[in-house]
Amino acid sequence: MNVAIIGAGNIGATLTRRLTALGHKVSVANSRGPQTLTDLAAETGATPLPIAEVTTGADLVIVAIPPSSIPKLPAGVLDGISDGAAVVDTGNYVPTLRDGTIDDLERGTVESRWTEAHLAHPVIKAFNTIQAHQLATRGQPVGAPGRIAVPVAGDDAPAKAKVIELVEQLGFDAIDAGGLDESWRQQPGTPVYTADLEATAARTALAEAKTQHTTAWRARLTANPARD
Repeated sequence: MNVAIIGAGNIGATLTRRLTALGHKVSVANSRGPQTLTDLAAETGATPLPIAEVTTGADLVIVAIPPSSIPKLPAGVLDGISDGAAVVDTGNYVPTLRDGTIDDLERGTVESRWTEAHLAHPVIKAFNTIQAHQLATRGQPVGAPGRIAVPVAGDDAPAKAKVIELVEQLGFDAIDAGGLDESWRQQPGTPVYTADLEATAARTALAEAKTQHTTAWRARLTANPARD
């Protein structure tokens, strides 16, 4: 599969390593330009490209940048993707510490709905509940004890199926977490977030999530940025 990754931070670089190792053709871009990605490209065989070019012909696009960077992407950044391509949002809104204040998100807009609106393309929410180290090292065969579950939320069933298959290839149990409007259940502060739960426990955690969990997490972060 032709995979384009926008962002080469912890999650973007980890997915570049993991997906090239699985045999996928990966192109990667960041805001600083392809010349800053030569080491990652040499390590993985991925192709570094400018952001404006990275998604051309992609079957799957992974957007692994902070929400505050989403509006700064080039206009039409997804125009060249393949028909039926899936677009994955891995981001989490981290106010004060990293993303400043995004008024729509503070007012309760679901994070990935906001991202979807800015990208002008349906998105699938995935890989936002797992830390990069676990993503790099904790993949296990199907049925292995302690296999971590990764929630996948979105409205486009074929695109969601494509992402679920990718999660399984990486060695995690993909959980269908419902439509994109339900993706708030996997936002920061909720019971499933960075908890590394097995599938049954992860489903329970999603069901028990409350919007107040994220509100409280943001309030703690604002009051004491060093804590979270």
